[in-house]
Amino acid sequence: MDSAPWSIFGALYDSPNPRETTVVRVLGFMTGTSLDAVDMAVLQTDGETVAAFGPAGERKLDAATRAIIQQATAEARAWPRGAPEPAVFEFAARAIADEHLKAVAEFVASTGVSLKTLDFVGVHGQTVLHEPPMPDRPVGRTIQLIDAHRLADRLCLPVAYDFRTADVASGGQGAPLAPIYHQALTQWSSIRPPVAVLNLGGVGNITLIGEDGVLEAFDTGPANGMIDLFVQARTGAHCDESGALARAGTVHADILASYMDHAHFSTSGPKSLDRFDFSLDPVAGLSLEDGAATLTAFAAEAVAVGLRSCSQLPRRVIVCGGGRHNPTLMHAIRKRYDAPVSGAEGVGWRGDSIEAEAFAYLAARTFTGLPISFPGTTGVPHPMCGGRIARP
Repeated sequence: MDSAPWSIFGALYDSPNPRETTVVRVLGFMTGTSLDAVDMAVLQTDGETVAAFGPAGERKLDAATRAIIQQATAEARAWPRGAPEPAVFEFAARAIADEHLKAVAEFVASTGVSLKTLDFVGVHGQTVLHEPPMPDRPVGRTIQLIDAHRLADRLCLPVAYDFRTADVASGGQGAPLAPIYHQALTQWSSIRPPVAVLNLGGVGNITLIGEDGVLEAFDTGPANGMIDLFVQARTGAHCDESGALARAGTVHADILASYMDHAHFSTSGPKSLDRFDFSLDPVAGLSLEDGAATLTAFAAEAVAVGLRSCSQLPRRVIVCGGGRHNPTLMHAIRKRYDAPVSGAEGVGWRGDSIEAEAFAYLAARTFTGLPISFPGTTGVPHPMCGGRIARP
């Protein structure tokens, strides 16, 4: 493949703690726990502001790769601390890297982007385990699989990856990491704070950008993840398309209340979740429609509780992630929170690409020595740099 021009960034790569302000062009990748697709986006940034947006796209995951990720996730959940890592991790990491390489090939062919115009790559990897710190385990554990060195060698570009491990090792939650990018987006859009950016992925999370510029962030609770798992188990369909099942069902208030009794909702942020932290057992006896309705109401109630717990009540809520395409979920959130709730496109953002853009932005901050996690977002004791770099 094409090689990248390194000359003007030589000092940047060689310095152990560089602080450059050069605008760079970065290709960011994100693969979520929904196991749907590799998302890609090009961003021009100096690691502090957004200079310009490049092309964006996605490639659906191959069924074989999805299967090996599911196996790796199952083995990760059963993996005792201190034991050797499961052998499947190595195979999954290579398969995930190859998925990214296929995605790049299609992206280059469809958009005309030349790898020669890119300075480096930021890649999240595939989460197969996320255990936040708890009172009985002060240090968490988080695993995002990808063979970043294979990616760097094939693309002939340096790759920033493994953005969460350093944060977790310092006692942080390791999530969410997008808040600093959310702040850059709101500044680019000249949106007046306090404003909340709500990401509805497998798990929901909120970023509050306060009037004083201070960031708060935390996971709200399950968003699409539980709904998807429930529908997949019952029908084989990937999700509740357009929220049609939930719209036809009845919310079981007693089950909703039992979900909301979870300790997560009485704990202040920063806090994070794994998509498997809540069980589907309470809805197992419900009809397909009632189960979808109850889980959708749970996702919305968790968001509303999170918004009301912010230190400053957001004047508006901007929603990104796949959940914004679910009108039943969006309607349920609007019913529960008395402020404008709109999709990202309403403020000129690319709602399907924000997380890929975020990891391009975080890669720029990694290469320039800027922090990517903060006391108010992950609970680390001080702003922290993060990420590792694989070079060709």
